[in-house]
Amino acid sequence: MNFIYKSIDHFQLASPKGSEDISRKFYHGILMLQEIEKPATLKANGGVWFKAGCVNIHIGTEESFIPARKAHPALEVENLPGLKQHLIQCDIAFIEDERLPGANRIFVADPFGNRIEILEWI
Repeated sequence: MNFIYKSIDHFQLASPKGSEDISRKFYHGILMLQEIEKPATLKANGGVWFKAGCVNIHIGTEESFIPARKAHPALEVENLPGLKQHLIQCDIAFIEDERLPGANRIFVADPFGNRIEILEWI
């Protein structure tokens, strides 16, 4: 083998066409990720990109959008209890899950129904 995998550069979730402002309200306004500029050559595709630390999330738009209810990204955080309190204050529902040994985790849905796992290793 003459190559190695280094890291995940980004992950992409889909959203309905024209939903960029809703994406901004959730990913920036609620999850507090920073919006980053898309390259000029990709702006015409729609969507919006976000970043927090080394986590890059691209929200793309699709004409025939179907939410990802099973497939999902998993975001590792520090201070999951603090994030849960923040989500409660923002009236964002989440599901707690204790089935992964060694981790506290929750699942949240974005405004489009895409499933996102958020976990903290203990």
